[in-house]
Amino acid sequence: MTASGSLPRAVISRVALRANARAAVGAGGAVADLRGDAFGHGVLHSARIVHDAGVERILVDDSSIAATLVAEGIDAVLSAQADISAEALYGLPGAGMVPVMSLTGRVLSLKPLRAGEAVSYGYTHRAESDTTIALVTGGYAQGIVRALGNHAAVGVGTKLRPIVGRVAMDVCVVDLQASDAAEDLGTEIVYFGAGAAVAELATWTRVTGMRATELVAAAGAKAVREWAD
Repeated sequence: MTASGSLPRAVISRVALRANARAAVGAGGAVADLRGDAFGHGVLHSARIVHDAGVERILVDDSSIAATLVAEGIDAVLSAQADISAEALYGLPGAGMVPVMSLTGRVLSLKPLRAGEAVSYGYTHRAESDTTIALVTGGYAQGIVRALGNHAAVGVGTKLRPIVGRVAMDVCVVDLQASDAAEDLGTEIVYFGAGAAVAELATWTRVTGMRATELVAAAGAKAVREWAD
């Protein structure tokens, strides 16, 4: 079992979810899709927020969750046609809304890498020049899809830095490219949804061929989830 301290962190914004829900209601929406644990965002808290924002009906996929919400006065059903898109509600790529989830990891270790040296399984990446690499929390077991290695980046301070080599089960490697933003162990990096990586989820969809809803649902389910204003 992976310890919670070594897991990525999914920060869910109440403010963004409320604003996106209100915008959807203002555009005529009435039914929100919160199946799949609100696509990894957390169904119970998400349902309360969007209900307070004016959403009339909540679509869920678990009868016990529906019963809990109904007992709170929220119209939750197991079958309905959602007219508020998940992309708009959760601020996913292409919707023009604020991302609700940001996914972060942290630096576990730092290592100098000389020109020509390789990293990770299979040595799919070799350094073109001397650099520093960081081992960071988050691997394919936590929804950081293997295909992202050598094709996606993370936010380190105000810069995007590439994920290099193959993504491992619980960690991946980031080339800091002479950045001093992650010189301390425990420094936070951002996979998507905030800072320099605010739009990086669009890269994930392009690289993996997966839908954004699939990606956030997987990442949110595996991360340590926190709510923030």
